[in-house]
Amino acid sequence: MNTTRTIKPYLRLSGLEPLVVRPETNFINVGERTNVTGSKKFARLIREGLFEEALSVARQQVESGAQVLDVNMDDALLDGEKAMTTFLNLLASEPDISRIPVMIDSSKFSVIEAGLKCLQGKCIVNSISLKEGEEKFIEQAVICQSYGASVVVMAFDENGQADTLEKRVSFCHRAYKILVDKVGFDPQDIIFDPNIFAIATGIEEHNNYAVDFIEACRQIKQLMPLAKISGGVSNVSFSFRGNDVVREAMHSVFLLHAIKAGLDMGIVNAGMIQIYDEIEPQLRELCEDAILNRREDATERLINFAETVKAKGKVVEKDEAWRNGTVEERLSHALVNGITDYIEADTEEARLKYPRPLEVIEGPLMDGMNIVGDLFGSGKMFLPQVVKSARVMKKSVAVLTPYIEAEKAKLVAENGGQIKSAGKILLATVKGDVHDIGKNIVGVVLGCNGYDIIDLGVMVPAEKILQTAREQEVDIIGLSGLITPSLDEMVHIARELKRQQFNIPLLIGGATTSRTHTAVKIAPEYENGVVHVLDASRSVTVTGNLLNKALNKNFLEEVKGEYVKLNEAFRNKRPVKQYLPIAEARKNKVQIDWEKFNPVKPAFIGTKTFDHYDLAEIVKYIDWQPFFISWELHGKFPQILEDAVVGKEATRLFNDAQEMLRRIVEEKWLRARAVIGIFPANSNGVDTVHATTEDGAVIPLESLRQQVKKAPGQPNFCLADFIAPASTGKQDYIGGFAVTAGEGIEKHLDKFKAEHDDYSSIMLKALADRMAEAFTELMHERVRKEFWGYANQEHLNNDQLIKEEYMGIRPAPGYPACPEHTEKYKLFDMLGATEATGIILTESLAMYPASSVSGWYFAHPESKYFGLGKIEKDQLEDYAERKGWTIEEAERWLRPSLEYDI
Repeated sequence: MNTTRTIKPYLRLSGLEPLVVRPETNFINVGERTNVTGSKKFARLIREGLFEEALSVARQQVESGAQVLDVNMDDALLDGEKAMTTFLNLLASEPDISRIPVMIDSSKFSVIEAGLKCLQGKCIVNSISLKEGEEKFIEQAVICQSYGASVVVMAFDENGQADTLEKRVSFCHRAYKILVDKVGFDPQDIIFDPNIFAIATGIEEHNNYAVDFIEACRQIKQLMPLAKISGGVSNVSFSFRGNDVVREAMHSVFLLHAIKAGLDMGIVNAGMIQIYDEIEPQLRELCEDAILNRREDATERLINFAETVKAKGKVVEKDEAWRNGTVEERLSHALVNGITDYIEADTEEARLKYPRPLEVIEGPLMDGMNIVGDLFGSGKMFLPQVVKSARVMKKSVAVLTPYIEAEKAKLVAENGGQIKSAGKILLATVKGDVHDIGKNIVGVVLGCNGYDIIDLGVMVPAEKILQTAREQEVDIIGLSGLITPSLDEMVHIARELKRQQFNIPLLIGGATTSRTHTAVKIAPEYENGVVHVLDASRSVTVTGNLLNKALNKNFLEEVKGEYVKLNEAFRNKRPVKQYLPIAEARKNKVQIDWEKFNPVKPAFIGTKTFDHYDLAEIVKYIDWQPFFISWELHGKFPQILEDAVVGKEATRLFNDAQEMLRRIVEEKWLRARAVIGIFPANSNGVDTVHATTEDGAVIPLESLRQQVKKAPGQPNFCLADFIAPASTGKQDYIGGFAVTAGEGIEKHLDKFKAEHDDYSSIMLKALADRMAEAFTELMHERVRKEFWGYANQEHLNNDQLIKEEYMGIRPAPGYPACPEHTEKYKLFDMLGATEATGIILTESLAMYPASSVSGWYFAHPESKYFGLGKIEKDQLEDYAERKGWTIEEAERWLRPSLEYDI
């Protein structure tokens, strides 16, 4: 049997996660703000040596949707090599940023080479060119190739920059032949930048620059189909700097035409692009005229219009003209725009018009939902809008259902009584896990695309999942999980699918899941299709590929091939990092001068309980940015409300959230409960803290220590380092907390379910989560200033609290600094948390209600958050002995820390 797999010639990049640029991949957005020439804030932070603060700019770019991060340190006042090295090394320690590939951007090759020495994964070098001749070009290309990097090739030669169509194409073709024939570069690793220049400058020679670039893209793709094309998009609108309305419109129009011609990626601020269809029609036409050079007076007309542009955000009167259309047009408009005001009446009108109620669903309603699916798939609709569309659909179907039931006998006789379905999908949050917002969103999105969804809810055992799948004859099973023990449960389910000889695909999703874990741990256990789905927006494409008989085999073969390679790469990879024996790591612990530190005695010792806490007070502490992320709208709050791409929908979502929050507070939908505790404690000078409860019991609180080899002067952190050792003779303290804002949520969720209102259901869950986090923030502030009092002079606003500018930390069991969940048992026992708050722990240590948070309080001013990372076998064995576990028990709870550099 021939098992040879064809490796597709795709551009493959990676940070911690792979980025494969396939033919169907949309435009790759390269974040431009981590560039000292492109961001005043970033430049200032780098010049002042505030590199860690500068990481916030990188994080914002990732959250805003950048798929590649452009890093540039070209500034006359900077040591470029040192700045690049320092920043990239810091970036590597931030998994939420370093998960995407980096583009090292510099006009100095020494800076590029310095950056290449720092990066893991596969990066892009920006740029090399022929401006210093072939010999230098080849020398630099060989170095880039030796580091495994892809390269951006600028359209330069020895005589200067390509500024005509002919030069753009010929310069790129010459460079291509050198790289492929002489250096041995893979064609797909070559990215051309054929120079985007400003248009509408008033200089006639510049008027055709955009047309030439677009045509160059087309010809380059014809000559060199595997090569990619990039460019600095914001250059095209440079003559209108200061007028963001016009610039955003120009970017959108330019990208539409350039992407069609072959532009694959571009360096652009995602906030400086409008949705093409939403550009004011006159402005859009003027931009088209200028970019495509369609009129001699295009520049003059665009300039004149630019002077009249008013600020965005004016109130628009409600347009009811759509009510004059046919009932089919009205139903479609209501679905696309999420309008429920008239849906019952319009549905009834359609029911009376069509011979059978089922035809209303199969006809106008599905036509409307197909439009929604197309708009969402093309990026012209966003997740909150899709969920609103689903609400309209469900309300309409609810009107029709009694009539369909009345016709059931007739329908069964004619066509089996079935509404046409694209497929039947079973979704479940696995046993021990209670988090389901992401799963519910996936269900809504798939439902909008014609799939029948069987949602088994949360904490679903494997037996029930498999039994239901068999009884209901489902086409796909989708598993979701948030906490790390859920990963083991997914592996168990995959094994059971194989043992019970299932032959349907398995989808994997959730916050703790990853493509690598799926490839390494789950896919090998089940041969009939395991696919990791990153988010809701990708679920439709993956599901469609799996259920399309013409595509299924090739799609699964391609996924299996990629997962085999990921698995092999993981198994065979050389250690990127070096690790210390645990004894040496302990010698390199955090060095604190305990002689100079006097622990603050708390205002009370023991526990304190809070019930029916004022919801209005909690709301003041909400951090809104994660709320938008839960709806797959990425951007910094409040700037996201003004974002050119998602701002309109983000504002609507925020207004809806504010209205629901008002009702939550005024009508007391939720019950907020908390318990805090402060206990005398000392460490043993190693990795254990001994805390004394109110009844005198001494509880050993076990911590894990980083084992990665650090640079000189950098300690191997452990939480126990921040508590005074008993040998100092000083009495120290440790705190704990458990809070919930989720009690009472079920009756409202049931009400929304009965009303077919997924939008409000997901909104309430997201807000309850935000309120639990806000309640945590509020209680921590009171502990610092009042109950413990070690920072009683603190005066911070909410932004400063969100940025964690306070003294002390509150790490939670199961999170990066203390990823071992079972210490939560001790925390709950010490606090009497279940009795005080009603929060219960599942067998996998998830908390129920889901909108709950628990953790420890550390007061020392040098205490800080950190990620444990990978640990070695010697610490595993030591920890098992401390906990009284077998090695197998230790491996179960510590597996992620044993296997991954995180």
